Amino acid sequence: MAKSKIISAFVAASFACGSIAVPSVNAATTTTTFGVSITILQACAITSATNLSFGTNSDSLSTNTDATSSISVLCTASTPYNIGLNAGSTAGSSVTNRRMTDGTSLVNYNLYREAGRLTNWGNTVGTDTVAGTGTGLPVSTTVYGRVPIQTAQAPGLYTDTITVTVTY
Repeated sequence: MAKSKIISAFVAASFACGSIAVPSVNAATTTTTFGVSITILQACAITSATNLSFGTNSDSLSTNTDATSSISVLCTASTPYNIGLNAGSTAGSSVTNRRMTDGTSLVNYNLYREAGRLTNWGNTVGTDTVAGTGTGLPVSTTVYGRVPIQTAQAPGLYTDTITVTVTY
């Protein structure tokens, strides 16, 4: 029995000093897994659309007056989209003959999809819109405008408002 007391005292002293490691006799573990997912939907947003200003004209519309603006679209990567421009807010306008107004006086203008100003920009997908594919970053597209030669109008500030539509 004296031997048993000595061993017990040694074990107790070892625990107190932290010098003995006690193996875990019945240690066990268990594991499982869980899934992680996200669904990214096709989405587009118009991040900006700058005003198109033909400036100040003093030549009585006897020459073409050109100007540009830009539309920036942000679409999720690989999302196909089309940018359309309506006829504007002036009564009697169409996408092939837009009009700015100052009261009852009108100035005709057109919007084009390319710098040569030959291809009209309208609002019918697959016919006269600008197509693109999203990159996940904003993509800027230029609008090319022209006030063609026409009969001079009364002095004033002529305006119109165009609605941009992105179809995706």
